[in-house]
Amino acid sequence: MAGSEGEHPTCTEGAAPRRTWRWLSWEASAIGRSARRAAAGPGPERDVVTQSLKAAGAAAAAWALTGWWWNAPMALMAPWTAVVLVQSTVYRSLRSGVQQLVVIAIGTVLAAGAANLTGNTMTAMVLVLPVAVLLGNYARFGEHGLYAPTTALFVLAYGSYSGLDVLHRLFESAVGAVIGIAVNALILPPVHLRSVRDFLRRLPAESAEVLHVVADGLREDHGREQAEAWHDRARRLAAVLSDLRDARLWTRESYRLNPGHRLRRTGPALPSSEWDRAWERIVDPLVTLTRTLASTVGDEPGLRPVPGAALGQLSDLLRAAGDVCAADRAILEGQGRRAKRERALALESAWAAHGRLKTKMLEQDSETATSLGGLVAESQQLLHALAPVDDGVRRT
Repeated sequence: MAGSEGEHPTCTEGAAPRRTWRWLSWEASAIGRSARRAAAGPGPERDVVTQSLKAAGAAAAAWALTGWWWNAPMALMAPWTAVVLVQSTVYRSLRSGVQQLVVIAIGTVLAAGAANLTGNTMTAMVLVLPVAVLLGNYARFGEHGLYAPTTALFVLAYGSYSGLDVLHRLFESAVGAVIGIAVNALILPPVHLRSVRDFLRRLPAESAEVLHVVADGLREDHGREQAEAWHDRARRLAAVLSDLRDARLWTRESYRLNPGHRLRRTGPALPSSEWDRAWERIVDPLVTLTRTLASTVGDEPGLRPVPGAALGQLSDLLRAAGDVCAADRAILEGQGRRAKRERALALESAWAAHGRLKTKMLEQDSETATSLGGLVAESQQLLHALAPVDDGVRRT
């Protein structure tokens, strides 16, 4: 027992750097993929670049107007406000503009009043900041509530709290808000329909990739680290689902008060939100299945390892399931008849492999049958979720 107790810290110390390195490697790969997508063509990544450049341009224009041309005493407020108001939708820019101006006005008036009343910066801060922070947490102000205490700090730190200074600060904030909103509304106003299409394509494509990678790995001598990497990739599919739901909400909002949305080509109609819920039913068993696989390998597996013959049948099943997902993407992209035929054949092949996998359970002892039974159950749930599709909408 003493020897085993001495080994645990070493294993733990070695596991943490590996997990950190794996996370850093994944982050670097994700950044690289995003950069390549932005360079390759239109999509959410390029939209982010466009919005970032618009925000920078709005800030520069606000500074050029208030700081360079007018030489205003509080010119910082204009670009500060402008860059924040280049939001993800025109409606959000307008709403945020009103919120931010109200919050800045409150912070400015509170700080100026306290400074003029006390005549001491430190005393004014002690009086104003608790009130400003509390007001900043008011839900109606949203994320812009933070500007109440920060504006108060600017006022007190710069000593700019005369009546004329207060008017300057409010006027320059209003100028920045007008510039930020105008830039967002008139220069490539954002519409998030393209983001929805991108995530709709990514779900079946990345699901197919995960299934094919796991299928290939099961035919090799895989270890715990590789199986955990499969599980991580499966869990990231849930993040794509969440991004898809958010993109649908953003799309609906981006049409509100948007002067340019009628100029955009919308393309074919999107699948309904039922399509999203169907993919939730696909992702859930895939996540559980990869977690079970990770539990059957390693130095001290939580479940009895699965025999190689059964893993071979599971590999065939997952390979065919991945082909089904790949066909789903082709159907979304308009390759209807041929893709549906390939999909039907792949699903039939997957069910045949599942039947062979179930027969393997009868040959196992109780502990191995427990491990294999979990894989059989989750793969069956996966195949049931991969029901036939009609025009890109899954029937359940």
